Amino acid sequence: MAKVKTTFYCQNCGTQYSKWQGQCTSCKEWNTIAEEVLQTPEKSDWKSPASASKKRAAKPLLINEIDASQDARIDVVDKEFNRVLGGGLVPGSLTLLGGEPGIGKSTLLLQMALRLPYKTLYVSGEESQKQIKMRAERINPSSSNCYILTETKTQNIFKQIEELQPDVVVVDSIQTLHSDYIESSAGSISQIKECTTELIKFAKETATPVILVGHITKDGHIAGPKILEHMVDTVLQFEGDRNHVFRILRANKNRFGSTNELGIYEMQGAGLREVSNPSEILISRKDDELSGNAVAATLEGMRPLMIEVQALVSTAVYGTPQRSATGFNAKRLNMLLAVLEKRAGFRLGAKDVFLNITGGITVDDPAIDLGVVAAILSSNEDEALPKDYCFAAEVGLSGEIRPVQRVEQRILEAEKLGFSTIFVSKYNKISLKQTAIKIQMISKIEDLVGFIV
Repeated sequence: MAKVKTTFYCQNCGTQYSKWQGQCTSCKEWNTIAEEVLQTPEKSDWKSPASASKKRAAKPLLINEIDASQDARIDVVDKEFNRVLGGGLVPGSLTLLGGEPGIGKSTLLLQMALRLPYKTLYVSGEESQKQIKMRAERINPSSSNCYILTETKTQNIFKQIEELQPDVVVVDSIQTLHSDYIESSAGSISQIKECTTELIKFAKETATPVILVGHITKDGHIAGPKILEHMVDTVLQFEGDRNHVFRILRANKNRFGSTNELGIYEMQGAGLREVSNPSEILISRKDDELSGNAVAATLEGMRPLMIEVQALVSTAVYGTPQRSATGFNAKRLNMLLAVLEKRAGFRLGAKDVFLNITGGITVDDPAIDLGVVAAILSSNEDEALPKDYCFAAEVGLSGEIRPVQRVEQRILEAEKLGFSTIFVSKYNKISLKQTAIKIQMISKIEDLVGFIV
């Protein structure tokens, strides 16, 4: 009988070792290295009757002889999901969806499976069929194409797949699966690699798209070996704050499309609602004009958004002034306050400054600098900005207003939402003609003060 092969893996980062040691030299964690069985001697390949005719030729082909015609993508009946994928699911692709516990990964994929007009198999290793049925009743109780399977053994899953022959397979989650060919426990490094390899082989041979749910670690990375993200075709990240209703779906890797696109959802009792125009939700509509509010044009991926910036400037009660920012870099806030004090003459050193980006989102686009400055000046002077003003420019250390990329997209988004004036840098090259919105070009922060104060 052949010898069983074993090796040692770090359960935190996936680094492989030839023998056990106390500390992982890669991630510096202690007592995370465990012995795992690589592969037992007897291993048979999975075979599917449907795969015999679709199996790729084993002989090499000239690149000019390869058929470059693309199979039609599968529409997932979700505009936001389609946008992030690059137009839909590619037949034979493997997609990995990661996110924090409770963020809505299972809800998103179950919602997609229930809406698809194709035969879909939803494999769950975490919930029973009754639990999934309870959730499906809230989302779409009338689905007739979605099959639910609660199983964690890959050999049993493939038997059901051979009988059902689904068009799309969803697995929730890859960390719960285990294969008979590996003797370690489910969720271990070797089990994740083996189960993913079997699913990739199935997907490529039958041209069936497979979507996997992946757990994440406390650092926000997908649990398991890093090779998992290299093996799959697309890696999606589902993120957001559980205390807020908005969720953002973005692509960290996409072999069939751009990684700049993102989808925005709103969590509701009946599932996730697609947000086709997030700017209208992120900007609060108020009857009264309030000081300290400004609207800035930002970009999330390829998508222009109008967000509301709120600032509060007040006299410091305790000796040391406070600087607090929610959804914005605190160090950048301190830099902008120093520019205002040095270049514009505002004495903010003895005042508390609080800044908030509404909607619970975090923005790192430098184009909202001008909006932040406008909100701070408005609160400091207690003068409300006109509701139809918006801002899109970066502020430099010498007080100059710097240009930002894709400014025309920001202008068109502001025009679409009914703003009358947008403040941009004088150094931006704008080729737009006959726009309904007034483009106010400024070069120094003192020019902005003249419009606000």
